[in-house]
Amino acid sequence: MDAVVAKPQDYKSDLKPIWCPGCGDFSVLAAITRGLAELNLPPKDVALVSGIGCSSRLPAYSTLYGFHSVHGRALPVASGLKLARPDLTVLSVGGDGDGFSIGGNHFVHACRRNVDLTYIVMDNSVYGMTKGQASPTTQADWTGSKLTPEGPGVAPFRPLEMALSSGATFISRAFSGDPMELTRQVCAAVQHKGFSFVHVLSPCVTYRPEQKGWRELVHGDFTEPYTDRRDAFLRLLDDDGFTTGILYQGAAAPFQPMPRATQSVADLGDQFVI
Repeated sequence: MDAVVAKPQDYKSDLKPIWCPGCGDFSVLAAITRGLAELNLPPKDVALVSGIGCSSRLPAYSTLYGFHSVHGRALPVASGLKLARPDLTVLSVGGDGDGFSIGGNHFVHACRRNVDLTYIVMDNSVYGMTKGQASPTTQADWTGSKLTPEGPGVAPFRPLEMALSSGATFISRAFSGDPMELTRQVCAAVQHKGFSFVHVLSPCVTYRPEQKGWRELVHGDFTEPYTDRRDAFLRLLDDDGFTTGILYQGAAAPFQPMPRATQSVADLGDQFVI
């Protein structure tokens, strides 16, 4: 009997995405489904966990097991799922607000724990679903929001530096306008053993129309992944935020919980008898 060869369409649901025309998240959905097909992973063996935001709608557009969690909490849900079901391939997706603001603490500790899962963040430096407020990665002088008409005035969050300093063992950046490179990174991240972070520059053409110019700014200068954290840090000192490719790939073993002896309910109850 011939082996079943997966196709990208096998991972897509019948629901039509409601993202704005031109949104970079369309390409991310396509890259994930294409990447899973290239890896020939059965949909029943893959889970997709998201938070809240435009990009977090993604599980509904797939045929994978999906969980649409609360704002900023996608990573603890995904980590718990992977630790409870290590046989599953677990991916988590979200946006820059979901992942780096309300979910920033979870992001840092997910990197530190190094659970074997893939986290894909679609970063457009704006809260698109709630009408265009500045996000953690918004430039200090961006005046496009009525809430911050003179700009947010604070330095933007630097996701790759935070991931590297916190212990992530796979770190990359892609541009949604380069779907083949994005697919390559998704495949590499899923195959990596440990916490994989894929930072995707995904333009919001509605609230940040100037991001249409990102195509001229991105450059693939992360040509080979560093295996030494010091070298990767030094490279990031010269990063302009538009360098794409796989920056770092470490070899630390993924986190596994310590095995515990099982006890019956009666035995547990005896421990509380005075």
